[in-house]
Amino acid sequence: MTAPDASRRDLVAAALAAALVAPLRPALAAAAGDPAPIPPDRPVRIAMLVYPGLTALDLVGPQTFLAGLAPGNLHLVGAEPGPVTSDTGLVLVATHGFATCPADLDVLFVPGGDGTPAQMGNAALLAFLRDRAARAGWIASVCTGSLILGAAGLLRGYRATSHWSVRDAVLPLLGARPVAERVVFDRDRVTAAGVSAGLDLGLALAARLRGDSYARTAQLVAEYAPAPPFRAGTPAEAGSATVRAAEAILAPLVTGAEAAARR
Repeated sequence: MTAPDASRRDLVAAALAAALVAPLRPALAAAAGDPAPIPPDRPVRIAMLVYPGLTALDLVGPQTFLAGLAPGNLHLVGAEPGPVTSDTGLVLVATHGFATCPADLDVLFVPGGDGTPAQMGNAALLAFLRDRAARAGWIASVCTGSLILGAAGLLRGYRATSHWSVRDAVLPLLGARPVAERVVFDRDRVTAAGVSAGLDLGLALAARLRGDSYARTAQLVAEYAPAPPFRAGTPAEAGSATVRAAEAILAPLVTGAEAAARR
């Protein structure tokens, strides 16, 4: 994934500039246990994990809404710097390896994807997450990224969500309390449901970091106004035949994640 060109960065920056004077915390979203607010004159420090087989939209969705908060301070982190192939073949580029990722972060983020089971047993990756999480402000995930956080021991005793196919079966094995919601905040942890829910997580977390006005402006700049052509985004809406077709596609991921969680 290449950086946006300068003209696009300037356009987004101009559209969001007025929102920077908004309150640091949204009046309705802030809750006890939230990390301390970040001064509006300091860029947010963000590390987003990349690994073979991640789902690109899990990362790119929230990155779209968080990048404007972190000019020069949003890092894509892999085992080593360099290209990383997603589960659909789209190639992302890690800008840092585990060793060179900044130690102190405001947001530590983990995406999900078909590569999740392998990463749940990746000792170096899990050690990296535990180390950075010890000092991070927010610890976040989208989709099965929450299973990787759980494998690192970072969701034990926390309410959390994940992709519907693994949420109720696998999260409890990792010590988390599954919640059937699109975005779940519990103290300094924030997890999102499957894939597209990352857009909602990005907006909700942007609101916690810079206030509702900032997040609303970012939403408008992105023209994020979902109107899907089908009502099939949850098992309840999709119908039994569609659920069975989806379960067949997801079966290797589910089986692999359950096995990894039981090790």
